[in-house]
Amino acid sequence: MSEPDRTDAARDSTVEGRGPVSAPDVSPDPGAREQRTEHVGRFVPFAAGIASLVIAVVLGIVILLRAETVFEIDEEWAEDIFTLRGPIGDLFAFGMNALGGGIIGVFVVPITIAVILLLVRRPWAALYFVTASAASALVVQVLKNLFGRARPEDIIVLSDFGSFPSGHVANAATIAVTIGIIVPRGWVWFWGVVYTVLMAISRTYLGAHWITDTIGGALVGAGSALLVWTVFAQRMERERLARAAIIAEHNRAFAQSHVTPPARPRA
Repeated sequence: MSEPDRTDAARDSTVEGRGPVSAPDVSPDPGAREQRTEHVGRFVPFAAGIASLVIAVVLGIVILLRAETVFEIDEEWAEDIFTLRGPIGDLFAFGMNALGGGIIGVFVVPITIAVILLLVRRPWAALYFVTASAASALVVQVLKNLFGRARPEDIIVLSDFGSFPSGHVANAATIAVTIGIIVPRGWVWFWGVVYTVLMAISRTYLGAHWITDTIGGALVGAGSALLVWTVFAQRMERERLARAAIIAEHNRAFAQSHVTPPARPRA
């Protein structure tokens, strides 16, 4: 008795000489697919945040091991940036110093942004922003005390202990990333990057930091913001969609109220 022919499905699942091939694991459940997508979407910023913080720590360790010497890039950048010192440069740098630190940078700016978010009914976004700012500041202080890097000798502004990483730049990067996540627009990210770069330039201009300190600060600020976001991502997205739905409904009602009704046909 001859062996029965295999079905088309069985034939399709077999490759010559290599046995059966498993069908792709595609779940018909939309909920399962959505959950998998959310998991992948949250893993990327989580991994990026961890990588940023790890790179910052590694950079700090290298700096600590070479505590008796200064990186060539630090020396060359400092020499070049100090040649730009003058009245206009001082006005810019001291202004950025006040904006990114002290009472204004630590209290006024974060509280103002949080209040604005609360006023536009984004409480989860406000909580995310405050939490990310606090986390970034905490990591900065831990690393400052851990590595204890000396500041440049030509410093012209009062600063606290520890040069690495830059707290001002970390704060700027945290603001840039958090606001970019809360308001996902290209122009928001662009100006966030500009603000962070200008803060880094101002810190080296004042002699408060080496350029590698500002790089470490940017890594800490961005990494902290990304890591904290993975905790708030789902709630913030639901909040954003709910807010968008309310605005859309308001716009629809407004448009309908301003539509001129058609003229009644004459009898």
